[in-house]
Amino acid sequence: MIPLSFAQRRLWFVAQSEGPSATYNMPVVLSLSGEVDAEALGLALRDVIGRHEVLRTTFPDVEGEPYQHIVAADELAWELTVTEVAPARLPAAVAEAAAHAFDLSSEMPIRAWLFEAGADERVLVVVVHHIAGDGWSMRPLARDVSVAYAARCAGAAPAWEPLPVQYADYTLWQRELLGDEKDPDSLVSTQLAYWRGALAGIPDELDLPYDRPRPAVASHRGHTVPIEVPAEVHARVVELARAEGVTTFMVLQAALVVLLSRLGAGTDVPVGTTVAGRTDVALDDLVGFFVNNVVLRTDLSGDPTFTEVLSRVRQTGWTAFAHQELPFDRLVEDLAPSRSMARHPLFQVMFKVQNHSEAVLELPGARAGGPSRAVSAVVTTEMSAAKFDLDFTLGEVFGAGGVAGGLRGSVVAAADVFDRGSVEVLVERLVRVLDAVSGEPGTRLSDVEVLDEAERRLLGDWNDTSAEVSAGSLVELFEAQVARAPQAVAVVAGGARWSFAEVDERANRLARLLVARGVAAESVVGVCLERGADLVVALLAVLKAGGAYVALDPAYPLERLRWMVTDAAPVVVLASAGTAEVVASAATAQAASVVVLDDPAVQAELAALPDDRLGEVSGECAAYVVYTSGSTGWPKGVVVPHRGVVGLCEWSARQVLAGIERVALTTSVSFDASWNQLAGLFAGRELHVVDGETWLDPGRLVAWLAAGGVAGSYTHLTVP
Repeated sequence: MIPLSFAQRRLWFVAQSEGPSATYNMPVVLSLSGEVDAEALGLALRDVIGRHEVLRTTFPDVEGEPYQHIVAADELAWELTVTEVAPARLPAAVAEAAAHAFDLSSEMPIRAWLFEAGADERVLVVVVHHIAGDGWSMRPLARDVSVAYAARCAGAAPAWEPLPVQYADYTLWQRELLGDEKDPDSLVSTQLAYWRGALAGIPDELDLPYDRPRPAVASHRGHTVPIEVPAEVHARVVELARAEGVTTFMVLQAALVVLLSRLGAGTDVPVGTTVAGRTDVALDDLVGFFVNNVVLRTDLSGDPTFTEVLSRVRQTGWTAFAHQELPFDRLVEDLAPSRSMARHPLFQVMFKVQNHSEAVLELPGARAGGPSRAVSAVVTTEMSAAKFDLDFTLGEVFGAGGVAGGLRGSVVAAADVFDRGSVEVLVERLVRVLDAVSGEPGTRLSDVEVLDEAERRLLGDWNDTSAEVSAGSLVELFEAQVARAPQAVAVVAGGARWSFAEVDERANRLARLLVARGVAAESVVGVCLERGADLVVALLAVLKAGGAYVALDPAYPLERLRWMVTDAAPVVVLASAGTAEVVASAATAQAASVVVLDDPAVQAELAALPDDRLGEVSGECAAYVVYTSGSTGWPKGVVVPHRGVVGLCEWSARQVLAGIERVALTTSVSFDASWNQLAGLFAGRELHVVDGETWLDPGRLVAWLAAGGVAGSYTHLTVP
């Protein structure tokens, strides 16, 4: 049995997992004018299929292992399908043909249709499955069809020289060339070693400006958007390539990765490209799947100039191309990256510059050209199969004397994650970046302009959010609310319904107790209390004492609480009888003073303290310390000053809480987003604090919100 090439194996396995589809179809659609001999055309296509074994090969399997079954030319059951269609039906008929789903186990990987829509309108559709061809193959395929058609029109068989090799020979030769992986000096071993080092730590997925989350399984639907780069920019690209000792491809690749980085992809940007894979001249005239994917990884760290980016691209590019023989699919097997049915492994952006000559079909007595506008519009839509998130293809256009005439091409974008409009903007930005860096190659990455003037102006308008802040600190902001409406309800929790004046008095007394316990400006105070009115008073008291609170949610894992206490080193920890044991366990390595607020002795001490305000607190002082999730290691404490939170509170009063009287505190105060709700108190609204049991029951929570009249207010829900 003849094995499949490594590239064929990948497509075969894709077909097994996804079933027959048009994703890897390579359709060619041509309008034919003049005299067309349909019988001669059908015979010519059969001649070509007979000449190239891969076009008459099926791919069955034995116990899950595929092999090449080559059908003898004289046993070939293949015909050109000639169909008459109404002109109005022609675009749909062509699209259906282009989307033919091959059964690789039993069907020849080539189909052809000749649609006749009247005396003067004929369309030829030839569809080759990628398992039997690549872009390069279209040239020998068109040439051989032209020769065979001319011969058949003359009543003869084509008299061409036999091909020196067939694709099956290549598959065997490929395995021999790569050698045995057990041999450390074999080509496959040395190239695997290179790629393991070159791609170590490569990101699983680029962070691109997607319009929507990626689905679990890719649909392969795509948008095709044209790309046109003006001649003057093309000329500068060519000149820059010459000056820096790189290829035009490398300049274009560098511009693309700069764009992707500026759009959020980071500084480690892998893109894919293709190499022809025809490393022997004997393969040049052969139809077959030789192309191989190569990963080009660009390091953009250190804010390099574009000239420096070109140097990096040149170095990594030449080295990568020197190791191009390793089949991409063998590389994926070896590296075993995080696999997904939703995206391509190792890279999600493909970039190609097509340098091979155009495939030209020459039929005596007829002229082959592009399809009509109506057919082209439908077919382009149907043929836009997206194998990658973004698949860029560019080609150079040259005028008389080799003068740069521009770059033309297209990008196929995955419709699963991109809208067509977004892709059109992306193309505009690529042309803008090319224009900028080819004119000023000394520009640093951070200075490359991606937005146009209108976008830049809009961005400036959106960010023009400067506003006067009336208070310097949260203490000043709250006390202003107390002065404005002292008897208005401030906090509602359980049976408590306290006015602003009452909350202020309670907080003042507790603040004085904290000062007596050693709390001074920017001292850290731990607060480990159950959800309730006392929790709000405790936070406010810490602020009034000049300290910065670190909220210790008693529901948090003990290990996390212990880390927070050890790292923050609070002077005092406020607790209750219900949380004192948690605090004692968490503070084993920290000699903080623990104040149990509902202890009778503490209650008596508080009652004896004055309830008038303390001194001023600076807006530059720390208000609280919040800890990150720790997903990248240990949690990290972030110190937040008063002035930042005051700005949030005053913005919230203007933009979010207008017309809202009651706000629910449902979020743990250990979470920074709790200030989206605490802001309500500092904006003069009623703050309704949910208890711990209600918070855990969605049904009770909804009923509680409705009962408190806060069902329509700004509420942040946390799913436990």
